[in-house]
Amino acid sequence: MKKKFISLLVTAAMAATLLAGCGGKTEEPAAPAETETPAEEETPAEPEAPAEAETPAEEEAPADGAANYDGVTLTMWSMWSNTEPQGKVLQEAADAFSAQTGATVNIEWKGRDLKTIIVTALEANENVDIFEEDYQRIASTYSEFCLDVTDMAEAAGYSDFGFQCFVDQQKEWCGAFNSIAEQPQVGGIFYNKDIFEAAGITTLPTTWDEFLTACQAMVDAGFEPMALDDAYCDFALAYHLSRHVGQEALGELSLNGGWGENEQIIKGAQELIDFVNAGYLESGAPGAFPESQNKIGLTEKVAMIVCANYVCAEVNNNTGSNINWGLMNYPAVEGGADSSNAYAGANSLAISKNCANPQAAFDFIMFLTTGEFDQKMADGASQIPADSRNTAPAIMDGTVETLLATNAPLKWNMGLTDNSDLGPQFKDVAIKLFEGGFKTGEEFAAAMDALY
Repeated sequence: MKKKFISLLVTAAMAATLLAGCGGKTEEPAAPAETETPAEEETPAEPEAPAEAETPAEEEAPADGAANYDGVTLTMWSMWSNTEPQGKVLQEAADAFSAQTGATVNIEWKGRDLKTIIVTALEANENVDIFEEDYQRIASTYSEFCLDVTDMAEAAGYSDFGFQCFVDQQKEWCGAFNSIAEQPQVGGIFYNKDIFEAAGITTLPTTWDEFLTACQAMVDAGFEPMALDDAYCDFALAYHLSRHVGQEALGELSLNGGWGENEQIIKGAQELIDFVNAGYLESGAPGAFPESQNKIGLTEKVAMIVCANYVCAEVNNNTGSNINWGLMNYPAVEGGADSSNAYAGANSLAISKNCANPQAAFDFIMFLTTGEFDQKMADGASQIPADSRNTAPAIMDGTVETLLATNAPLKWNMGLTDNSDLGPQFKDVAIKLFEGGFKTGEEFAAAMDALY
């Protein structure tokens, strides 16, 4: 993998001339080697080829044929701390990149506050070459400050190992490919494989009716099908309703109302009400986060949760358990609008348009998100690898396949919270639904419309 990455660096360096507007740094030629005391006279047993005074700088690149970025300094703003698993891998990668290329990578650990300060920093032309953030915000909020990496990515063969759904989505949002996925996420129904086996469920359900049959099988076998905490009630609601009307329509309803006029919304809400009444939520759900999801590990009697992949590590770490996790896509509903795509997002890496050495910055991003260090990131932080050729940790089973099969990723809450003013109230209504507060889908729809 390392040798392949190095060859990508050499190939990708050819694309730097396409980025003249970014002020690429001109490399100084290396000092010519001295010839007065050739190496072979000093070590006759193992002679070395004599140094040529006219040897060009690129032949004096660092070990393994890596690009020579001696004298180049890159400043990266990270959303992690240097004590977190992600931060530890990031620092290790920066040190290794420096050793191989001669570049200096300075990491400024901004933590989760990065998203509140990065716009101001970019507007003020602060010294930021690379930064980490959510790929949707990079495309929708920071795009004017970020470099389009299409040409460099093509030279590096990115389409052979990256997740194309993120590239396509960025181009749809802002017309550019301006960030590289570092830590992909995917959502759906995460489940305990051992409980499914104990309940005799040998085939994953793909439709809502099949899903209800599986839930009843779990109950009959002495298990509780679904965990749910208050933090994710709106996500669970939105996943189901978007299967009925689609993400775009759900976003329009969020902004404009009219819930009671949509038969599919009423039908979807009724299905969830019936789900609650059938006793398919665990007995304490919806709990105060992370009370309900922790029961998956603490009791090993709760089978599933609707969430994103990080819930697996949360449960295992919080409870000291070792759940045998699997992922299935959220089931299709009868007469629905969307039955295949999954929620997908990513913490991603972007290059500032003010970066003086964009090729070096891109090469460092590739160094971090492919091969050895991407695998270390996936293993150390229990995450999905950004390089699809790498291996997902056992608790991420099925995530890479789901991402590769997703061509139009759903966004977080699938449009339900496009109306930022009413987002908290929508969550309150969702919690009420899962608490059994509505008898009919019409009651739910009326409660939503009453918020406008």
